Amino acid sequence: MSFPTHRPRRLRRSEALRGWFERRVLPRRGLSIRCSCARGRKSARKLAPCPVSINSQSIRLWKSAARCSRWGFPDHTFWSARNKDPRGASSLGKEGVVQRAIEAIRKAKLKLLVITDVCLCEYTDHGHCGVIENGEVANDATLAILAQQALSHARAGADIVAPSDMMDGRVGAIRETLDEHKFENIAILSYAAKYCSGFYGPFREAAQSAPQFGDRRSYQMDPGNVREALKEVELDLEEGADMVMVKPALAYLDVIRRVRDAFDVPVGAYNVSGEYAMVKAAAQKGWLDEQRVVLEIVTGMQRAGAEIILTYHAKDVARWVKAC
Repeated sequence: MSFPTHRPRRLRRSEALRGWFERRVLPRRGLSIRCSCARGRKSARKLAPCPVSINSQSIRLWKSAARCSRWGFPDHTFWSARNKDPRGASSLGKEGVVQRAIEAIRKAKLKLLVITDVCLCEYTDHGHCGVIENGEVANDATLAILAQQALSHARAGADIVAPSDMMDGRVGAIRETLDEHKFENIAILSYAAKYCSGFYGPFREAAQSAPQFGDRRSYQMDPGNVREALKEVELDLEEGADMVMVKPALAYLDVIRRVRDAFDVPVGAYNVSGEYAMVKAAAQKGWLDEQRVVLEIVTGMQRAGAEIILTYHAKDVARWVKAC
């Protein structure tokens, strides 16, 4: 008997998943906070040279995850590495930093929705999101590695895998591999419309993941192109994505709206490090009211059609909304 690629029940199988898509004004359950993890015993260390700290937790990040659970977040995202090589081999093993971090969260029995980035840029010594052949990022040679990385995350206990590499066909490769290994209930959140943006600067510098040569324009999208975003979303949904993400958010609210209007699936917005840093820096200078501006920004993303908002502001928003 042939089973379907598209399984709407994936997004209804737990209270955390169901709650993530509740329709509310500024719902804490619709917020997601990203946490990067790296090897080491220190609980956190400041990475970014910007006026705010973007922290990298050790693989004992369950303590940070527990705080997020108390705030009411059903989801916690993380991703980072220090052992780098040309093919990102350290991303695949069960002893990898992300895999061990997932296991630590599961061992702590926290009620969290665990979402993991699937990409190679954090694991390759050249900093690109795929393997290099003949001086170029090789799309098809990268797919099997991404699929195995996603499988390793599922085996460790991830609820959702989120490919962010922008290789053609990676959602299909991941879906096929997960299904073959009896992980048909693991959902895929695709970074379907990921633009080549200057807003990634603080995180990229902090994580030391900038490309060592060239740039990512050959696989990430051109900022002026919105029609291609719709095509990318359509292809990823055909391949088995359960939900899609637009990244960055603030300069791409029109893209979020176009995707929301065209496709009846959950749509996410990624409020990236540069967008976050601008607000924090201006607030520290006293140039704006941080709470008022952040809530306005998050409301704007929701108004554009985002049901999922991945943001470094998440803990602050949760606190402010709770106080209202």
